[in-house]
Amino acid sequence: MALKAVFLNCSLKSSEEESNTEGFMKDVQVHYNQLGVESEIIRLADYYIAFGVEEDMEDGDEWPEILELVKDADILIIGTPLWLGEKSSIATQAIERLYGSSSVTNDKGQSIFYNKVGAAAITGNEDGAKHAAASLLYGLSHIGFVIPPNVDAYWVGEAGPGPSYLEAGHGNDFSKSAIQRLAYNTFHLASMLKNTPIPAQGNTL
Repeated sequence: MALKAVFLNCSLKSSEEESNTEGFMKDVQVHYNQLGVESEIIRLADYYIAFGVEEDMEDGDEWPEILELVKDADILIIGTPLWLGEKSSIATQAIERLYGSSSVTNDKGQSIFYNKVGAAAITGNEDGAKHAAASLLYGLSHIGFVIPPNVDAYWVGEAGPGPSYLEAGHGNDFSKSAIQRLAYNTFHLASMLKNTPIPAQGNTL
């Protein structure tokens, strides 16, 4: 059975606008396609996502349909642009909404996010990529996702106004190598967990 990956694009732009974060994610998808991983990019700005830390905030909240895709996936990649050296407000909201399901358990009594692999994809000008990655990857780990090595793939431009990721020709050798490591390390670890899940002994909620 093929592995499934879901990308949450936390750009502040809707799908009517070009997203450098999405361009970065599509470069990860190139490797997933070669590895036979099914993947889907979801632009969170296209949805009404209520504020809160519940699975369903009701009153038109569209997060539950996104959450179902995450539950069905083996790999989750959160992608964000950088603003003032920080991950986007939508990325923060995505972590908060995922946290709203952190007490939900599987049939073994573990978090529903156990045996899923997490990663971060980041684009922006100037600095903040490592800070944003640390925040995202810790948040995912804290609620049950497994984090492989070297899955904080990012690209940042020079200080001041300048070309963005797509304008810069899809990054440089460093970011291309980081993208490849993210794709392969998430694939390898997700494959291992698919065949040998984390046992429930000693780690149920």
